[in-house]
Amino acid sequence: MQRQFNVKSSLFVFSTLTLGVLLTCAGCAPLPTPTPTATPTPIATPTLSPTASPTSTPTPTLIPTETFTPIPSPSDISTPPPTPAPPTPIPTDMPTTPPSPTPAPSFVFAPPPGREFATLDEFWAGAAEWVLEAHDVGLPVGESDTVYRGGGEFWAYLHASHQSAGVVDACGDPVPFPGCATLWKSHDGGLRFAPENPVCLFPCQTCPCGPSDHTQQQQYPRVFFDTDRAYVVYEWGAGAYMRTSSDGVNWSAETHVPGSGQWHAEPGTCPTAASIGEHPNIYAETEYGDCLVGAPPGIYVEGDLLYVFVGLGRDPGHMGCYVGNKYAGARGLRRCSSNPLFGAELGYGPPDVLGAEANPYFEFRTISSADVVRVGDHYYMAYEGVRGPSNPTVVDDQFALGFARSAGSAIDGPWEKYPGNPVIMDLANNWGIGHGDIVIVGPATYLYTATSTATRGRYVLVRR
Repeated sequence: MQRQFNVKSSLFVFSTLTLGVLLTCAGCAPLPTPTPTATPTPIATPTLSPTASPTSTPTPTLIPTETFTPIPSPSDISTPPPTPAPPTPIPTDMPTTPPSPTPAPSFVFAPPPGREFATLDEFWAGAAEWVLEAHDVGLPVGESDTVYRGGGEFWAYLHASHQSAGVVDACGDPVPFPGCATLWKSHDGGLRFAPENPVCLFPCQTCPCGPSDHTQQQQYPRVFFDTDRAYVVYEWGAGAYMRTSSDGVNWSAETHVPGSGQWHAEPGTCPTAASIGEHPNIYAETEYGDCLVGAPPGIYVEGDLLYVFVGLGRDPGHMGCYVGNKYAGARGLRRCSSNPLFGAELGYGPPDVLGAEANPYFEFRTISSADVVRVGDHYYMAYEGVRGPSNPTVVDDQFALGFARSAGSAIDGPWEKYPGNPVIMDLANNWGIGHGDIVIVGPATYLYTATSTATRGRYVLVRR
């Protein structure tokens, strides 16, 4: 998740050609089309050699917009954690695994013409903005996690199916939607991705693959490359699961994150933040359980500490935090003392308020899919907020991308939310917008997220 990487200019030579980015917008009938708050500025990008990449079934395109915009966060369940390692200004995700053997060209990551790279500190202070660099990077729309592996090479981990990308399992059988974890690569500086092998990343125990292999649902993978191994967490059946790897390609057997999942309980017995409440447009919100700990997870490693972030509860949603010794893996995790880190304090809002006017309520139903990086004295998080259905006749159709950061220099402590949430675009029927990947390469800060309901693209952070 946290992809910070130092780049020495002597390692890269990158010539930039102009690539105009044109965004079109069509209403997602019968749902309302979001009203842009600030249209990201298309910028010049390198000319790419097209690489055929399957995408999801085309749907109407939404115009990415941006808002720039801290609310104190509550605390709930308290369990003393181990003493966290103090933050340092050095990158937290230095790759130790060599890039793939494909000879990679040299790159230098340059800002848009006439602009300067900016940091998340500057973004929080209102001195920087996200501008669109590539409208479509070839990744299927939805959820991915992207890491920089050196030499101009980026890897993206995402769940994909035979329907979305022609994916088969380890036994050669088509994978049903939503799909299994897959690996996509870019050799051009992160502007175009393709699967080098459209096969599930995790092997099956036997052939044909069985239900316990979970190939039909390894959703929302988040990956962190530590100094000696890589970690991945993903969702299956509302629970969170973890694997480890020495190279980011060959992975261990999965381990369940203790306490994660959805379950029924007697009234009042769920931890407060994990309780499932009432939604004005959902008649049976507790049909599958009264308590929720899981949903799309996130992961971060620093020193000997492993953090896993989970969605807690629904209506309102919260961002949960687990911590433990990284060598103990998932079984060593326990609740952070500041669990939850923050929640949806403003409720659903007026039921008849939709689109941009409903932005303050974008995270009411669920908060999840954390992507965490450290910059300076703070930890920054991109996360998904889901308000839920806009009326009783539809499923979830209100999604947005939010940012938060630690109020101090510790993950397990108070957090504050970005005052301009949501960012990039207003509350919209765009189910991929909330799953943002932050990738920091030297002075450059990139964000991969859905640019529409059919495309996933890349933004770059520049000074205003």
